[in-house]
Amino acid sequence: MSVRKLSLAGVLVAVGVVCSTFYIPIGVSKVFPVQHFINIMAGILLGPVYAVGMAFATSLLRNLLGTGSLLAFPGSMCGALLCGLLYQFTKRVEFAFLGEVVGTGILGALIAYPIAAVFLSSTIAFYGFILPFGLSTMVGSALAVAFFTILKRTGIVRSWLGGQEAGR
Repeated sequence: MSVRKLSLAGVLVAVGVVCSTFYIPIGVSKVFPVQHFINIMAGILLGPVYAVGMAFATSLLRNLLGTGSLLAFPGSMCGALLCGLLYQFTKRVEFAFLGEVVGTGILGALIAYPIAAVFLSSTIAFYGFILPFGLSTMVGSALAVAFFTILKRTGIVRSWLGGQEAGR
């Protein structure tokens, strides 16, 4: 394991947990745009394996601290995986954004339904999480792309990646 990657993953998990008090309630779900922000940063800077591990750790800690819900797991992990994979294969920030939005906003939302039905006794429709998950991921992902673009222009991303060039 790279010490640099592990350290950055730890910082991103800490940001996700500390900022978990900021959420937007929509229906039975709480939307956390900061989670999607850190998913994109992890997917781009760390890759899909670290991004999924970081999303799991953040969701677990948020649940243990009482600031998250079980719905955090499918949303954050699907988005982080797809974001990291698309960025890994294309090296394009736009595809990382698309991966996070589709992974969380559609796949994660659909996987959240059985969790909500069984564990949260929710009667929301099968597709009922797509809107709140989609809104959350669009906001957080857009902020991440803007932030990443600024960091890249200043050269900070290159130093984080050990001199490697980040994608377009």
